[in-house]
Amino acid sequence: MPHFLHIGCGPKHKDRTTAGFNTPDWQDIRLDIDPAVQPDILGTMTDMAAVESESMDALFSSHNIEHLYAHEVPVALAEFLRVLKPNGFAVITCPDLQSVCALVAEDKLTEPAYTAPAGPIAPIDILYGHRPSLARGNLYMAHK
Repeated sequence: MPHFLHIGCGPKHKDRTTAGFNTPDWQDIRLDIDPAVQPDILGTMTDMAAVESESMDALFSSHNIEHLYAHEVPVALAEFLRVLKPNGFAVITCPDLQSVCALVAEDKLTEPAYTAPAGPIAPIDILYGHRPSLARGNLYMAHK
């Protein structure tokens, strides 16, 4: 059975990734920095030493890169590449800053752009991190 590394999984499992991974054919291995979400592997995107090199058939990283400082992004991407098998692949998503900036230019910085399971998300949340999560002390949610 192929395995995919679910990076920055939070409380989510493979049913909250993509239709392609949400099948009995894929086994997800959850990696997160936050022990409260009970990941399979506790770690960071920039140091996945607990994951063996070339051990993953795929990886899924949704809305994680924005939590890194710019100089950390190449380090994380190198870690992604390190853990993938030679024919492995990555699914990486991040915010579309061009559309977010268009909303800011329309003076909609704090107006909801969409509603997520966590509640209304405004451009300010996309730029700097989910304000309610940050206010509760979850600083892992800060965008850098």
